[in-house]
Amino acid sequence: MKQILTCILIFSFSFCAYAQNGAQQDTLAKAVAVEPAADWIVGFDVLNGSLSLFSDRKLVQFFVSKSIGPKLNVVGDLGYESSVYERNGYQGSANGMFAKIGSTFMLVKESETDLNGFYAGPKLGFASYTQEYTRVPVKGASGTEGFLTLPASRQFSAWLEASVGGRVKLFDTPFLIDVNVQPRYMLYSTKQEEMQPMIVPGFGKSSTKFTVGFAWNLAYQF
Repeated sequence: MKQILTCILIFSFSFCAYAQNGAQQDTLAKAVAVEPAADWIVGFDVLNGSLSLFSDRKLVQFFVSKSIGPKLNVVGDLGYESSVYERNGYQGSANGMFAKIGSTFMLVKESETDLNGFYAGPKLGFASYTQEYTRVPVKGASGTEGFLTLPASRQFSAWLEASVGGRVKLFDTPFLIDVNVQPRYMLYSTKQEEMQPMIVPGFGKSSTKFTVGFAWNLAYQF
């Protein structure tokens, strides 16, 4: 599965780069009026939404972006995730809402349209969710191994992430393809029985404080 997702990301970024290059060649061939950036862009994560149909991870997320300068945008994300964790003897589940707020800066953009280009920026993420662990491995005083069960409880987490990606307009339509990767670092999380959560909606599955997410969005400008 990881190899498939990697190929999808590589193909998407290659597509963005190819589309940009083609548009630049067209611009050299004929003079075209510069198209200003859209004030608002809304999008849906098609890739993760589609993968939810075939896995135990159910993820639905949307984003909205507003231009506040020639290269600067304010971005917000809202989503819901339900997933399970089964690794190293642990068995658990979590589900809940998450949100992110941040900004992106256009590092490279076309002269023909400000919509196409590559960007990067920081986001701050939050999640309020319910977690439950049906199996937690523990060691007894004599070295024997056993298991605990943690009942469902409400938790809260916050993390910092970077969004690095690119977007390209689909021909002469108001639709765009937006692809990005998101390195994430957990800043704060409540704990149940002093145990660090291993699955956080919007952040992902990880036994450490670092993980990487991805998104392949279909967006609409207005």
